[in-house]
Amino acid sequence: MTAPPSVPPTVPPSIPPTTAPPTSGGSIIPSIPPITELPRQVLPTAPACAADTGSWCERFWRWTDSDLLARSADSIVDHTLTISVIILVALVARYLLHRAINRIIEGATSGRISRLLHRRPRPTLGEGASAPASPRRAQRARTIGSVLRSASSAVVGSVAVVMILAEFGVALGPILASAGIVGVALGFGAQNLVRDFLSGMFILLEDQYGVGDIVDLGSANGTVEAVGLRITTVRDGNGTVWYVRNGEILRVGNKTQGYAVAVADIPLGLGADIMRATEVAGRVADEVVAGPGIAEHVIAEPEVVGIERIGAEGVIFRVTARTAPGQQFRVQRALITALGRAFDQEGLPRTGIPVPPASPTAAPGGGG
Repeated sequence: MTAPPSVPPTVPPSIPPTTAPPTSGGSIIPSIPPITELPRQVLPTAPACAADTGSWCERFWRWTDSDLLARSADSIVDHTLTISVIILVALVARYLLHRAINRIIEGATSGRISRLLHRRPRPTLGEGASAPASPRRAQRARTIGSVLRSASSAVVGSVAVVMILAEFGVALGPILASAGIVGVALGFGAQNLVRDFLSGMFILLEDQYGVGDIVDLGSANGTVEAVGLRITTVRDGNGTVWYVRNGEILRVGNKTQGYAVAVADIPLGLGADIMRATEVAGRVADEVVAGPGIAEHVIAEPEVVGIERIGAEGVIFRVTARTAPGQQFRVQRALITALGRAFDQEGLPRTGIPVPPASPTAAPGGGG
């Protein structure tokens, strides 16, 4: 009896070893595959120019992995020199403009330029009658200098930015058109504000008035306390502070620019001896302007104008004297007081004022 054929033992399929569970000290975060094994959609796509070995595109791609910079590499390198020159020229131009503006402002503050542009007559009386280099000139110069420096920086910067954008091939037409539309909109929406600023600039440039001047602005009269690009601050004789928009100022009367005139009007009766009044007024006016507290404010000899006008009750006798800016009222009060006293002593009739009898020393014959 034959034995059955032997069957080879079946080998069970190999089972991969089971990963042992992490121990208490191991990490449960799954391992992250290396970047080279990430899907292609996650990695940035290399531009076609990156295949050119040794090109700027290939270098930028290797350094930054940015397809945008890699595609623009040739333009960046080609225009780097031009852009550098534009920036350098802009910085130099801004420095030179600021330096020139500062030199002009320093000259205006020290008075050299003002003496060249505005030659005024030299005073003949009084040491204080010289043209005042006032703090208002320094304030005006600093304000104009600040505006000019800001404007020059804005202009130079805008031109440099436009030239740099043109180097990169950016279409400037839409940008300029948009800027024009925005400018038109601002012009219509803030036209009063723009008018105030422009008027303030011309007021400062033309030196129409400054801090400390006594002005008549139509809507407000008084002493200027501050001059800005938008408003002017004026305090009147009652102490009220007025804020006047520069765009609303249509006319300016400056009573203290260059020099002032002290006007002394004395009323005299119709029967007054005008020749005698003229003689007395000339002598008294000379004494007043030579006295202490007055001489340093007078810059010219007093002038006896004589009869200014004639009324039903009498005449107005006028004496004037040119003074330093802002000092006309002090001199005017001194002249009126001295002239009134002298006319009364001389027995000259004054309108509405009883004339005292002439003193014995002034009476004809003098004796007793």
